[in-house]
Amino acid sequence: MICPLLGSVLAVSSLINAGSDDESAAVLCPVSTRDTGKTPQVKQCQSCVRASKIHSPSGFDLAGYRGLTLVLTFLCYTSYHLSRKPISIVKSQLHPNCSALGPNPHNDSNSSTWCSWAPFDGDNYKELFGALDNAFLVAYAIGMFISGIFGERLPLRYYLSGGMVLSGLFTALFGLGYFWDIHVLWYFIVVQVCNGLVQTTGWPSVVACIGNWFGKGKRGLIMGIWNSHTSVGNILGSLIAGVWVSSAWGLSFIVPSIIITTMGIICFFFLVEYPEDVGCSPPLHHMASDEADAGGVTSSEKDPEAVTSNEGPLSVSSQSSVDCSNSPEEPTEEPEAISFLGALRIPGVVEFSLCLLFAKLVSYTFLYWLPLYIVNVAHFGAKEAGDLSTLFDVGGILGGIFAGLISDYTGGRATTCCVMLVVAAPMLFLYNHIGQNGIGTSIAMLIVCGALVNGPYALITTAVSADLGTHESLKGNAKALSTVTAIIDGTGSIGAALGPLLAGLISPTGWNNVFYMLIAADVLACLLLARVVVKEVRGWCGCIARKRGFKEF
Repeated sequence: MICPLLGSVLAVSSLINAGSDDESAAVLCPVSTRDTGKTPQVKQCQSCVRASKIHSPSGFDLAGYRGLTLVLTFLCYTSYHLSRKPISIVKSQLHPNCSALGPNPHNDSNSSTWCSWAPFDGDNYKELFGALDNAFLVAYAIGMFISGIFGERLPLRYYLSGGMVLSGLFTALFGLGYFWDIHVLWYFIVVQVCNGLVQTTGWPSVVACIGNWFGKGKRGLIMGIWNSHTSVGNILGSLIAGVWVSSAWGLSFIVPSIIITTMGIICFFFLVEYPEDVGCSPPLHHMASDEADAGGVTSSEKDPEAVTSNEGPLSVSSQSSVDCSNSPEEPTEEPEAISFLGALRIPGVVEFSLCLLFAKLVSYTFLYWLPLYIVNVAHFGAKEAGDLSTLFDVGGILGGIFAGLISDYTGGRATTCCVMLVVAAPMLFLYNHIGQNGIGTSIAMLIVCGALVNGPYALITTAVSADLGTHESLKGNAKALSTVTAIIDGTGSIGAALGPLLAGLISPTGWNNVFYMLIAADVLACLLLARVVVKEVRGWCGCIARKRGFKEF
């Protein structure tokens, strides 16, 4: 499964590099400056690649660097999710059904919990497991808002690799609780909190790296395929943790910790943050056709007030890639990183952040509660329910690719999300009522629901975040990608923590009420994008009117 996905990532990288009119045509162009919104200053060719940066290997062109960036970031974030998954697998071993294992060899009077791991051996074990989950999710949500700010001010390569090594450390510490025979709750809670905080280094960093290397033209498609790392990491994490869960569950954490630490070291030595670091020209983040539209209104998520005429600071000349030059000019200073409030002022950040909150609420509710729902409603066994629930992830992969492809073709990120969310609401209702009528119906409905639920989620956290982090209102300042990504995903992580919590509170009243809650969340997510959708539709209408020869007043 992994090899075809990596092959797809490399293939799409080649497609993006070939013939895209919004990308730079220059390869290994000797440029040492980053686009700051001012007139670029270029050094002499002999000194364009600074000694502190990674040097370009002989014969390694722009397509090669893009492929390397895609594969490295794909594997990096796969290892992040791989290291998060063991806790959900090991829970069954921390509080198993001891009566099925025979009599208590220690002659303890409590025969039903003699094989459980304290402190999870009491009747409140579900609440304790919930505390472990929420400790990670709440820490992750809070830390994400801070992570992007640090990510803009520190070298991404150091920040990402350091976060991966620390994630490996805290994942291993949880597993070492088995070998050190630790039975106190606070130890596992503290480890989960620390792990949630350091795991926030991953997403803003990898999205920023991809945004630095790829322009806007086919960003949705490439990121739709690339975003499958989430599902691949979840599947691999389940398989690896399952190998040792029954014999020595500590290894279910230690082995993934070794994997993510190793990937962090590889990332440190091989990841290239910016095209300029190896003498390549940066991509165009805004197409000339976008700037040429009357009034600055485009078919994508653009703010009319933020766009000026072609003579202004956002003209085509200032957005284009830097050409090779031998002129001995002084380099410009590094642009300052954007502030948290400055990122919030970027048009669309608030709307997409709030939309993701409700979209991620639905997605994570399925992630944590779908197997139990299948067991209770369809009456499958635990293993069969777990296997069946992976189809939701398969649908998520397909939905992310489909959403990216459609949004690239139409130029409407918000409209694509809104349409998928609108269709998802009745599909969730149908799945709850007829989805368990047969195995064929269950498979089809799970894939469709997974695509419609995770498609907008994947699009917002990838292509939309990269688009907004390189919005034209920033005037070429690339020091906003991490902060914007962190704000959007951090807000979404609040929904990720709320969804499973609300499902736990509502499920005793009936599964129908849980699905009504999910449908309401989908509708709210759609409504929050209404303003951006209207702007996109107006942009399309204006473009059609101009093509027909009508003059806009």
